[in-house]
Amino acid sequence: MDRLVAYEKALNTWATWVDSNVNPAKTKVFVQGVSPDHQNASDWTLNPNSEAMNCTAESEPLLQAGSEYPRAHPAEQVAEKVLGSMSKPARLLNVTRISELRKDGHPSVYGLGGRRGLDCTH
Repeated sequence: MDRLVAYEKALNTWATWVDSNVNPAKTKVFVQGVSPDHQNASDWTLNPNSEAMNCTAESEPLLQAGSEYPRAHPAEQVAEKVLGSMSKPARLLNVTRISELRKDGHPSVYGLGGRRGLDCTH
């Protein structure tokens, strides 16, 4: 099964449960968005002559004005669609866009033993 189809089915199941069981006068509902990945430096570089192939040496977030990166993430669009169809209010904690800007944000660097290869999902 396509992962986005599976994600939408799971969110719809969750949304049906929330709509049936949550009292919005007593409970606020939040759902966290997806953590994106980046595999190719051409996604964020504005320099067509850049030889960067990945994010190994990145040490700063994306700061370039005028970049078309990040674009809308497909899973982010799925989450917004499902939340928009719910009868009860639910808020999306959208970590996707801000995480996409952090091409330098590799959690494995800070784990026990330090970096053990590329960890480009965050």
